[in-house]
Amino acid sequence: MTKGKFSIKKRMQSFKYAFNGLRILLNGEHNSWIHIFVTICVLAAGFAFKISTGEWIAVIFCIGMVFALELVNTAIENMADFVSKEHHESIKKIKDLAAGAVLVGAVAAAVIGLIIFLPKIVELI
Repeated sequence: MTKGKFSIKKRMQSFKYAFNGLRILLNGEHNSWIHIFVTICVLAAGFAFKISTGEWIAVIFCIGMVFALELVNTAIENMADFVSKEHHESIKKIKDLAAGAVLVGAVAAAVIGLIIFLPKIVELI
C-alpha cells in the first residue's frame, strides 16, 4: 500500500496533527496539568541546582516519557469510549492497563528525580 509521493508539505501537515494532539491533551486531561506543574518545578530545580548534562538528559527523558505515556493513555481511553460507551469488563481492563503504564512511568520518573535532587537538597540542609 503506497501513500503517494514524498512531500515536505505533507510532512509539515503531520506536525500540525501532532501539535493538535498535544492541545487536546492539555485542554481535556486534568492529569496533564499536574504533569506540567511538576515539569516546571523540576526544570526550575534543575537550573537552581545546576544539574549536570547527564542529569539533564535523564530529567528531559523522564519528562518526555511521562507525557508520551499520558498521550498514549488518552488515545486508548478515547478509542475505548468511541467503541462503546457502555461498561465492558474488557474495555475497563484495557483502560486500566494504559493508566497503569502512566503510573509506572511517573513513579520511575519520580525515583530518578529523587536520585538526582535529593542529595542536592540534603547538601543544602
